[in-house]
Amino acid sequence: MAALWRGRRAGNLPGFRLTLGFTLLYIGLMVLLPLAALVLKTFGLTWSEFWATIASPRALAAYKLSFGGAFLAAGINSVAGLLLAWVLVRHRFPGRNIVDAIIDLPLALPTAVAGIALTAVYAPNGAVGALLDRHGIHIAFSAPGVVLAMVFVGLPFAVRSVQPVLLELDPQVEEAAIVLGASRIRTFVRVILPLLAPSVITGFTLAFARAVGEYGSVVFISGNLPGQTEIVPLLIVTKLEQFQYPEATALAVVVLAGSLVTLLAMNILQVWNRRWASHGA
Repeated sequence: MAALWRGRRAGNLPGFRLTLGFTLLYIGLMVLLPLAALVLKTFGLTWSEFWATIASPRALAAYKLSFGGAFLAAGINSVAGLLLAWVLVRHRFPGRNIVDAIIDLPLALPTAVAGIALTAVYAPNGAVGALLDRHGIHIAFSAPGVVLAMVFVGLPFAVRSVQPVLLELDPQVEEAAIVLGASRIRTFVRVILPLLAPSVITGFTLAFARAVGEYGSVVFISGNLPGQTEIVPLLIVTKLEQFQYPEATALAVVVLAGSLVTLLAMNILQVWNRRWASHGA
């Protein structure tokens, strides 16, 4: 009996030890080792120097723009991504496949190309920027331009996180709710949205993480004014160009810590939502 049980366990997970060892080795070399080296590099600073670097007015302004802009852009992408995924899944229209392909375009474009394209459109002398400038609305070389670039690069993550779930969602669930007397809005809020919430949170998390680390598209449209439109990645690059490597790694550690805390919070929220949905069911 014991031999049979061992055989079943071995058959269920063939090569488990080898694959687990490779996974841990790969994660250690590709993720943990570089991050550990990043943290160790900051030991070249004293505590007072470290604090002066990460808490300077210029750094605080960059944190506010990077994390605040990424959070706002991820929220916009969550709503827009849900709507776009709904249209692509539930409706058939001419050019649908083209629209579906265009959504992934920000992933294929070099970020510098995206930045130049956005700047050309939204600059004061651009096609859209000139029209907005007449009404006192300035996009390029301002904080809204930073958020716009973050929305551009993060949209595919929000759409592709929700779209597969919508494809698997049975339309009969909605029909049953409508037959029982629920309006379409109530059906969406009480029936569909709870089922989509985990994927929406996932899309928000991925879009946020992408926006926080965005560099190429932002530097062209932001204007890069210290304390106003300067993002943390640009500040880090500036420190590196000035050969201030410990200061650059100190800023990178703060971004790393902030990103980890945010991603952890989103994962906890996702787990809580799944438990709430399962209890509700």
